[in-house]
Amino acid sequence: MKILLIADRPPEKPILEILATNPVDLIITLGDLESSELRGLDQVTHIPKLGVYGNHCSGMYFDSLGIRNMHMQTFAYRGVTFGGFEGCVRYKESIYAKMYTQDEASTMLNAFPRVDIMLSHCPPFGVNDDQSDVSHTGFIGLRDYVQREKPQALFHGHTYPTAATLIQKLDSTQIVYVYGSLIYDLI
Repeated sequence: MKILLIADRPPEKPILEILATNPVDLIITLGDLESSELRGLDQVTHIPKLGVYGNHCSGMYFDSLGIRNMHMQTFAYRGVTFGGFEGCVRYKESIYAKMYTQDEASTMLNAFPRVDIMLSHCPPFGVNDDQSDVSHTGFIGLRDYVQREKPQALFHGHTYPTAATLIQKLDSTQIVYVYGSLIYDLI
């Protein structure tokens, strides 16, 4: 299954152009995007579109683009179960931002069912995060979830690991960091 992943900045090429040259089976957005940055996605009706909002998202554009909101939801497609968790660690008070305390995230994820692929904006604690910056610290509850449920993969954006600090595996789970767009082959 080929998946177009998009996070934190728009793709370098228009989405319809990407799809014309790279047939994909699924499109996933991982947050901190605006509706205008996903131009053309509303015209894509033959491919499922899944997403989680980031901490800088309005939380209001999924419906207009036909994206299924995966926050605390599951979705099975071609024998693969996807699940999601939005936002990042709370670093300021805002009724609009998608942010959670570490305790809130842990409580929410404690009872979340096992999925094959976890979609998140923020990474797990200690994985591609920056613990010197609260806004870019990973979720402890997400790390606990991955270690307990062992999904095949976790896709995330939000942070800025370098080639030297990029972590691509947490126990048996493949970690896929996305900044911009990436076509991922799920085997």
